[in-house]
Amino acid sequence: MGNGEGVGEVSRAPQKLMRYSNNGDFEQLVEQITDVIVARLNGGGDQQGLCGCTSECFNRCPERMHRVIDAGAARIGLLLGQTGSARDWASLIDHTLLKPEATDEDIKQLCAEAAKYHFASVCVNPTWVRVAACALQGSGVPVCTVIGFPLGATLPDVKAYEARRAIQDGAREVDMVINVGALKSGDDCLVEHDIHSVVEAAHEYAITTKVIIETALLTDDEKVRACLAAKRAGADFVKTSTGFSKGGATVADIHLMRQTVGPDLGVKASGGVKNLDDARKMVEAGATRIGASVGVKIAQEAAGSKTNGGPSTAY
Repeated sequence: MGNGEGVGEVSRAPQKLMRYSNNGDFEQLVEQITDVIVARLNGGGDQQGLCGCTSECFNRCPERMHRVIDAGAARIGLLLGQTGSARDWASLIDHTLLKPEATDEDIKQLCAEAAKYHFASVCVNPTWVRVAACALQGSGVPVCTVIGFPLGATLPDVKAYEARRAIQDGAREVDMVINVGALKSGDDCLVEHDIHSVVEAAHEYAITTKVIIETALLTDDEKVRACLAAKRAGADFVKTSTGFSKGGATVADIHLMRQTVGPDLGVKASGGVKNLDDARKMVEAGATRIGASVGVKIAQEAAGSKTNGGPSTAY
């Protein structure tokens, strides 16, 4: 579509969205939201925008898909569900191994898989950051690590030091666990300070920070308060779970978290995502990142659904 048409589409967006909403046609509403965001990105002759923007553009250019997600199309999962390739899905996954018994060989295998499938990151415990960073050098896949993991019960300055040390070792994303006990005690100021301590340390190096709120331990009110504390503290993502508590991500929690933080923060679903169908449901609910130890399985399932046959070898 031309630039003039795109601007017109944006200007008519509120009326169109209202009409679809009143008709209850959710899928058309989602498609219209995506079209509006694409139009905004492409408007005014911006050479950094999208390039014509059919679904093929998304298939060929995963980084452009992420530009739309970053612009607020949290429900881009409906597009992924219809046209997404294995590589598109892999680009949303933090390929994760946080078991305490993981060995050097296990971590190197994780990194080899991440490089092959082009996952969003590998997520490992801090002791393995340097090993992972060396193994992934030149692959384009960053290393993510966990801070205050898995209980979140260490002090804010200790978490900040842990984050800085992991960054020095090569981490490019950090997922920190909040002080769950402080939240449940009603001390939201301490929770926000705890988060901000890590965010401040990470942002000194332009490192993405995700905040694990451990949804399985919280009421809905506490989930909302935790998400708002993360947003006020300047975090980049909120994340459901460590995977070490009594439950993981649920569609309802992802939807609540997305409603709470709005379009400006990422939402990561972690724990309990077992296959492509689970991942699709999470993304449709508002997740923009998936934390899973079964990333290879999800990518292979996506390749199979794309080719209507056996897993594709193209990633």
